[in-house]
Amino acid sequence: MKKFIIKHFVKNPDDLKSVETRESYGSVAGIVGIISNLILCIFKIGSGIIFGSIAILADGINNLADASGSLITLIGFKLAGRKPDKDHPYGHGRTEYLAGLVVSVMVLVIGISLMKTSIEKTIHPEELEFSVLSIVVLVVAIAIKLWQTSFNMSIGKIIDSDALLATGADSRNDVISTSAVLLSVIIGKLFGINLDGPVGIIVAGFIIWSGIGLVKETVAPILGQAPDPELVQEIADLLESEPKVLGIHDLIVHDYGPGRLFASVHAEVDGFDNIFEIHDFIDNLEYQCMDEIGVMLTIHMDPVDPKDPVVAMAKEFISEIVHSTEGVVNFHDVRAVSGPTHTNIVFDIVVEFDCKYSDEELQKIFSDGLKSHNPKYNCVMNIDHKYA
Repeated sequence: MKKFIIKHFVKNPDDLKSVETRESYGSVAGIVGIISNLILCIFKIGSGIIFGSIAILADGINNLADASGSLITLIGFKLAGRKPDKDHPYGHGRTEYLAGLVVSVMVLVIGISLMKTSIEKTIHPEELEFSVLSIVVLVVAIAIKLWQTSFNMSIGKIIDSDALLATGADSRNDVISTSAVLLSVIIGKLFGINLDGPVGIIVAGFIIWSGIGLVKETVAPILGQAPDPELVQEIADLLESEPKVLGIHDLIVHDYGPGRLFASVHAEVDGFDNIFEIHDFIDNLEYQCMDEIGVMLTIHMDPVDPKDPVVAMAKEFISEIVHSTEGVVNFHDVRAVSGPTHTNIVFDIVVEFDCKYSDEELQKIFSDGLKSHNPKYNCVMNIDHKYA
């Protein structure tokens, strides 16, 4: 079924770097979600009202929320696919994240409302009317939700969409909650125990838990979460595979929505190379990164002297201190400025955000460490944080 839908309704399904293809995948997933969840919603709410079950009714309203979520996701993908304009030169890709946030908040509100109703039903239980039809509705619902889980997870992985992966996880939670409702109906029939209210509380709890998780996942990229380590490594591998690139640092990735990634990096090059040739080489690397990885990269050239013996020796000493200092990741941009009485060793270090040392303590650690190797070394250090 999944292959059939992709083949007949997704435009250029193999061109995964295309924003249009991504929008097509998202739109198809949204439409499928709306239709399937509305069908489930109608049958469950109808059964819940007819047989007086708050648990089934709660599960049906959850499907209504899922359908609304699919609609918002569909709108989000459509808006995110709009081309950049003068007011939004980086495009509208973050609309997808905002759509996910709206869905998350909506799920939370519905979950809280259902929790209140289920608690009241637990305190004041009402006799349930058993029906084979209600069993059939719930069994069919579980089967459909299992398919929805597989479909959304697959599409989410294909286009690397957190929104669709979250939708898939929500469908998986629905399988668990609907199974709990089915179990309560069967126990009620076999043993005469009314678990409708308590199971309604469990279902509402799953909805709230799912909503909290969705909020966390959708807020993170809006606030500016750390880039995907695999993407960072891919960019680093591309640059470091070139012999003319002597080292890279200060890699920063800016996320303006799926498929709209911008990055900047400092690349160390031989300062004695022809400036025009090296500039042309850097331009070609930027184009290559866009073509192969889909990231618009801006490279800042840092000229260094790879043959300076003082710098080579200083790098060895700094490397020793870095490896023995917890929370310090790396160092770069080492230069040596020699004078008659002392030599300034100028460099940057990169530290984790949770480094236990203060800036002043780090300055002392590296200054003392360098002087222990050579009393004439004067530490001139800048402290950077690890952004990627």
